[in-house]
Amino acid sequence: MIKSAITVSLVEEAKGGPFVYWNGLDDACSEAARLGFDAIEIFAPAADAVDVDKLLPTLQQHELKVAAVGTGAGMVKHGLSLTDPDKDRREKACQFVESIIHFGGRLSAPAIIGSMQGRWGGDLDRDAALGLLAESINRLAPIAAEHGVPLIYEPLNRYETNLLTTVADACGFLRTLDTDNVKLLADLFHMNIEEADIAQAIRDGGNDIGHIHFVDSNRQAVGLGHMDYAPIIQALQDIRFDGYLSAEAFPLPDSDTAAVKTIEAFRDFFPR
Repeated sequence: MIKSAITVSLVEEAKGGPFVYWNGLDDACSEAARLGFDAIEIFAPAADAVDVDKLLPTLQQHELKVAAVGTGAGMVKHGLSLTDPDKDRREKACQFVESIIHFGGRLSAPAIIGSMQGRWGGDLDRDAALGLLAESINRLAPIAAEHGVPLIYEPLNRYETNLLTTVADACGFLRTLDTDNVKLLADLFHMNIEEADIAQAIRDGGNDIGHIHFVDSNRQAVGLGHMDYAPIIQALQDIRFDGYLSAEAFPLPDSDTAAVKTIEAFRDFFPR
């Protein structure tokens, strides 16, 4: 069964970014539960920034799961990436992601590698950068497997990375890895920029797709842009997707409106 999720950011440096809730986990859990979401997706500044022992009963109280945890604070706060030419900084990036994997693992939630994939340029060409990314993912995905969850890799749009920007390219990259414990995050905002046909890209991605960022063409909540959702929803049904549709959207015009628009659309598309 396809499930709903909504994002909450705890990263001060990301203020103004595409996350719906910003007032802490207690507030996010309360609001998400009130509206009927199945889960939250957490963007934390570090693995030790969240008291998991305190969060678990809060989640239980509100009958919520954690859909995923983001690693992007490693880039936003510390400028780290898995393709940094400097070996020491690349090691720090891997250690940061590993800590987030363990944090998410305690919540049965996979970690997402998005902005921390970095980019190529200067003395680092594209093939070399992809080699470094593969090396890091081959190291990190088995750690996620120890927690019974995949590692999630997100192709971004051309303005955020120059590595892999389409689902097809990302699927090809997965085939080069030594691990099979990696799934793709299909973000509808990025796909609106890069894919000629979003629905077909989802069909072609098939079982490789493990998570969806459910957002409109302008990165606002569903219904506030010009995205045509009918073929996208059909494609998700065609591939028998049963993961989370998570609202990684700007809190516009405010968090509550973005959340309400998202859950209303989710219920329209996936009535229970």
